[in-house]
Amino acid sequence: MIRIFVDADACPVKAEIYRVAERTGVHVLVVSNSVIAIPQVPWVERVIVASGPDAADDWIAERAVRGDIVITADVPLAARGVKAGADVIGPTGRAFTEASIGMTLATRNLMDDLRSAGQITGGPRPFAQKDRSAFLSALDLAVGRLKRAGFG
Repeated sequence: MIRIFVDADACPVKAEIYRVAERTGVHVLVVSNSVIAIPQVPWVERVIVASGPDAADDWIAERAVRGDIVITADVPLAARGVKAGADVIGPTGRAFTEASIGMTLATRNLMDDLRSAGQITGGPRPFAQKDRSAFLSALDLAVGRLKRAGFG
């Protein structure tokens, strides 16, 4: 069965994930270190992990495998998911792949260093409706591809 792991603490597309899961019959694990409201349906499960900066990431990374989908904006978690063979999608619809994750991780680390040195103070651009649409499209494609590959 296809599982969608959601790095949920700051995920802006949870409602979209629930709709896709209902339509496609996949199981969703909403992972956070605090209580997050979820729909009371059998295909959505809340997982609360210990508090700590990487507890939810570690929980997801220890369980995600080929045939699963990981939803996260966290680049180090995305790298761990890709390494495990999972499909990894950011909330803006960006797919993290073996071909792209190395450069993405290097860029993230460089930007983190620049911010730490006070060189860059801005953050990412605001989340927009086009990001939501791109995410829905990417998630639909990933679920469809995995179902065709026999994971459904």
